[in-house]
Order: sequence, then C-alpha cells, then structure tokens
Amino acid sequence: MNQRSRVGTRAGYAVKTRQNTAPFASSADVFAWLERFIVPPQGQAALRPERMRALADAAGCPERSAPSVHVAGTKGKGSVTGMASSILSAAGYRAARYVSPHVTEYRERITVDGAFFSEAVYAAAGNELRAAAEAVSARANPACRLFQDEPSSFFELLTLYFFLCAREGGCNALAVETGMGGRLDPTNIVEPLAAAITGIELEHTEFLGGTIAAIAAEKAGIIKAGKPVVIAEQPGDALAVFRAAAAEKGAPLCYLPDAAAVENLRLSRGGTDFTLRSTDGAASGRAGAPPLALSISIPGEIQARNAALAVLAVRKAFPEVGDEAVRRGLAAFRIPARFERVGDDPPVIVDGAHTEASAGWCARTFAALYGEGGILLFGCAAGKNAGAMARTLLGHFSRVVITAPGSGTASRPERVREAFEQARREAGGRLPQIEFVPDTAAAIRRALNAGRAAGLPVLGTGSFYLAAEIRKLGKEA
Repeated sequence: MNQRSRVGTRAGYAVKTRQNTAPFASSADVFAWLERFIVPPQGQAALRPERMRALADAAGCPERSAPSVHVAGTKGKGSVTGMASSILSAAGYRAARYVSPHVTEYRERITVDGAFFSEAVYAAAGNELRAAAEAVSARANPACRLFQDEPSSFFELLTLYFFLCAREGGCNALAVETGMGGRLDPTNIVEPLAAAITGIELEHTEFLGGTIAAIAAEKAGIIKAGKPVVIAEQPGDALAVFRAAAAEKGAPLCYLPDAAAVENLRLSRGGTDFTLRSTDGAASGRAGAPPLALSISIPGEIQARNAALAVLAVRKAFPEVGDEAVRRGLAAFRIPARFERVGDDPPVIVDGAHTEASAGWCARTFAALYGEGGILLFGCAAGKNAGAMARTLLGHFSRVVITAPGSGTASRPERVREAFEQARREAGGRLPQIEFVPDTAAAIRRALNAGRAAGLPVLGTGSFYLAAEIRKLGKEA
C-alpha cells in the first residue's frame, strides 16, 4: 500500500511510496489513491501551472497525444464538452471526454465515446500517473525540488490521469473541460485546435474576482495564439475582455449570436428539437447552407444554445466533420443531472443548476413541461448566491423543501433557508410554503412523499451533490 509522509505545509501531503508498491489493478484502486490528495478548497492560490507542466513532462506529455477542443465558462461547459465529444465520436474519432464533477462515480469524469474506458486502461494509466507524481516529488530530482513541499493537487493529478487514459486508450480526439477558472487551470497545458467559452456569471468570486470582467479574464486564459475561440452570448463586460484577449493573441473570435441562430425550438419531456441556422458558415461549415435540423435528449432552450456552441467549436477544430455526424452525435449525447428525469411517481427531475441564470433556465423549463406550482427540493453549497436563486425560483413552486446538498460539499442550509424566507418576504409573503429539513435523506423523502400525495412534480436542484443524492435515494423513498 502507498504510504505518505506529512510535510510542513498547509497544502497537505507529499507523495512518498515504499519500494515495490503493488501496481494498481483497477480504476477503484487509482481513485482511492487519488482521494488522498483531496484537501479543503484553496482556490487559485494553490494552482501552480509550472507544477502541472512538470507532471505532464514526467509522464511524457500525454496531453499532446491527440488534438483537442478546450471548454471554459461558468455554466454549461460540461454539456458543451460532452456534446463536442459525442459529435467527434459520431464522426469516427475515438474521442475522450474530461468533465467535472461526477454525479455517481469518478469514472464519469474520464470517458471515451460515451462509455467508460476498460479497467485495463484505467489501471495502466494509473500506474503511469503514480510514477510521474513520484518523479516530481522525488528529492533526487533537481528539476523538481521547487515542488517538494507543495504536493500535487487532486485536480492536477486527476487531469493528468485523463490525458494518460486517453493516450493509453488510443484516443485520437479530446474534449476537455476546465475546472473552476482557465488561466491557471491544470487543463490549460493543452494546445487545442479550438477553444469554447460558455456564458459568464458571478461565481467563485472569492477565487476568480468580484466582477464579471475579472472572471472573464481568468476564463480568457484558455485562448491560445492563433487558435480560434468560440464565445457564447455574454454580458458586455465579459465580451469586451474576450475580444481584447483574442486580438492580443491573434486568435480568430467567433461570437455565437453573430455566427448562428437557434430557431424553431420545440421542447418536450423527452428532449429538444431545433434548427441551427448559420449566418456566416461557421455552424454549417459553408456559407449559404440550409439550417441543420437537430435533436438532443435534454429538454431546454439553454441546452440547444449549448449544442450550438459545441457544433461551432467542433467545426472550427475539425472542419471535416459533416452534418450527419453532428446530428447523430447530438442525438446520442447523454449526461447525468442535466434536467434528468429520475422518477415517475411523482415525476422527479434533477438538475445541477447552482447559479442565478442556470436556476432560472431550469425553473422555466420545468414549468413549461410540468406546469407551475410543483415542489422544489433545494440545497446548495456554501458560497453560492442562494438569495439570487431564491428570487428566480420561488414564483414557480407551491412548496419548497430546503436541505443540505449532501455530505460531499460544505454547506450552510440554515443560511439558505434564511435567503429563501427573505425572498418570500420581498415578494409580499405569498406562496410558496417553505419547509426546512436539514437532513438530506429525510428531505428527499419528504419532497417525494408530498409530490406523490398531491400529484405534483418535484424538481431537485441547487447542486450536483444534491442531484446525486436524489438519484441514489429517490427509488428508496
């Protein structure tokens, strides 16, 4: 078994293993080892691009093993990354996908062609990963002495693990989602064929900055010299930052609202149909082409917009990808906890929305498909703007159950309840009824039983952690 020695830093542990350590035999072994590197969030101050570069160099630069699309943003970047990888798979590529967080298990973060890698690939890549981590932390390595007392972070190692799995698994295309930021993000060692940036909101302000412009500047760090970048609709301050960054780096900028239009939108409980019309040839690959008729399995206008961004990014990076691959790839795309129906009695939808805008999109879609006045089960992590989400959500529901999002993240459910009560007072004290059930499992049972008794649908949102708990416990309630 691996052994680690305590070092005198707040970062946690350095890698130190005994000689003749048994090789990993499964993905479970690798993830159990990786979990040892999880420490309380330290934000961007703990990110060291030069350390990530050293790790990748020690592993033989696996991020260079295949061309890539790199995706950043505040919300929707996991969907865009997944859609891009699904389109590439439909086009005949062996496409690896890296997203976070996972909902049920770690392997969801590191997949190929919409499925898990084989256990042999996960294990072999894990052994390469550990060897690289040990090389970087070794005191005998003069090039890496800078990092001896600052051990690699969980996300750095997980990111390298993805690249190693992709190389070991023979992938020839990569779709890569950033973590929290962009400029300092461990994924930013890639040299993508194209980048994509989703909409920017005020989130992680304690780490990324307190203004839209500051956050946009961090996300703009993924823009590479001479490489195209596709930008979703943005607040004016963010768009100005992206235009300036692209101009400075000589990167062609494609702004989605100018390049394409989502039209003929039709929502159903089974998904979204729409047409994507190209105004400059970016979406279709050629000017004057007829609109593409597309379908995705996730309901919601925002997901159609995410699909449009994914199509443009893929077309910029891999211009040979045809219309049929776009259609088949989007139709086949699946991802958990994005307006996902996980129960029928009562109807239960889970969504990982945890910002004001994403919560608004989610609530409006829910009301359009299941009617106003349903039941909201809500829990969010500490640091999220619960008040803004409360003001967006309350008017669509007749009853609200506030809880903790589970044990996987820090939360202050009492403050969330206060935020919802304040929003209710600001609205004149009208409905909905607000109930506080701090125990997550008990809150899930309460909401589902109430929905079943009243014949009302239930929406669980506010956190991917809560979505995971509902998916796990919903069938038992």
